[in-house]
Amino acid sequence: MTIHETSAVRGMADHDHLKSRRLRNRIRHEAIQFGVIAIVVALLGLLAYAIKSGLAERGIRFSFSFLANTAGFDISEGWTLASGESFLPDLTLFSPDMTVASAFVTGIFNTAKVSILAIILSTVLGTMLGVGRLSTNWVVRNLCFWIVEFVRNTPLLIQLVFWYFAVVLRFPPMASAAHFYGLIVSQQGVYVPSLSWVGGDSMLSIALATLILVSVVGAIFDPVKGMRRICVAAAVVCFALLFVTGGAELNFPVANKFKASGGTSISPEMAALLLAIVVNSASFIAETVRGAIDALPKSQWEAAASLGLSRRYTVNDIVLPQVFRVVLPSFGNQYISLTKNTALGIAVGYPDLFNIYGTIANQTGHSLEGIIIVMASYLILSWIISTLVYLANRRLNPTGVPR
Repeated sequence: MTIHETSAVRGMADHDHLKSRRLRNRIRHEAIQFGVIAIVVALLGLLAYAIKSGLAERGIRFSFSFLANTAGFDISEGWTLASGESFLPDLTLFSPDMTVASAFVTGIFNTAKVSILAIILSTVLGTMLGVGRLSTNWVVRNLCFWIVEFVRNTPLLIQLVFWYFAVVLRFPPMASAAHFYGLIVSQQGVYVPSLSWVGGDSMLSIALATLILVSVVGAIFDPVKGMRRICVAAAVVCFALLFVTGGAELNFPVANKFKASGGTSISPEMAALLLAIVVNSASFIAETVRGAIDALPKSQWEAAASLGLSRRYTVNDIVLPQVFRVVLPSFGNQYISLTKNTALGIAVGYPDLFNIYGTIANQTGHSLEGIIIVMASYLILSWIISTLVYLANRRLNPTGVPR
């Protein structure tokens, strides 16, 4: 056998040995993973069995059948899902003759409602405060600094109590409520104009609504900037046509001496909770934005100044687009924390998921089953937020981390 043939045989043997070694390592690695998962599942099973046995010894039956029972209590506000004539469930106000499961759905709806509004408003306010922290105006810079420092260093629960008792409950009564272009602010709550669908089964109205939806989706996901502008313009035109053709209308609230009718109402409890969470979360978002702006190279500002761009255009067109590519993961953490903080609404009587759970647990005695449902609900909400932030991060950073 020649030297070249011997080297080839040895190379093939080394390759086969390396391949079999990698296979053994992979099998061992996966076996360890499956072993850990099996141990965790076994421990959880033993824990569940111990809890069920302990409850059985005390005459308490672990079951979720109580969800089908009639609730028997009222909830001050909130919508729920109820079976209707069509295949899809109807969205309706909660009533005491509905099931316990419907009460949980109402709590989830109220929690999600506050969370969505707080995420949008806190992002806008936090970005403004973060940019204001770096303003060249001495008054604006120091005002934003002290607002952020004061809010970040005081407990959220105390802020919630302050907004409820010192601000919201100090609003004027309905007889002398403040009016701002259709907005009514009073002790009974805040009333804002609402959009009402009056098109019925009109094909024109349905077509315009579909075009609005498609245009909005295109404006969000289309990678071409020019196409996004076209989608926004199309959405505005279709929206205007929907009003002109009578497919939709604005429902303005009307106030009398004791109450207001029409529009959409925001209860004092929800207003206080929303204010507290928005201001508190905005202060943390502001520091994240400020840190990301400070981390940008100074040459970015110098290049913009050399092109003759003003500071406003530099921030809007150069700085913030780069900042949001970096801060999205931190924003996601803040959004998840914000969603869980809505449980503090129990302090002011807002019927969020945790507050409704307390009422159900007192009436049915199934506190363990109820807390499992609450934990699973918050977990699902957190997963939804994480997924949306992940998708947005992939869109803004399509190439990922360079290797």
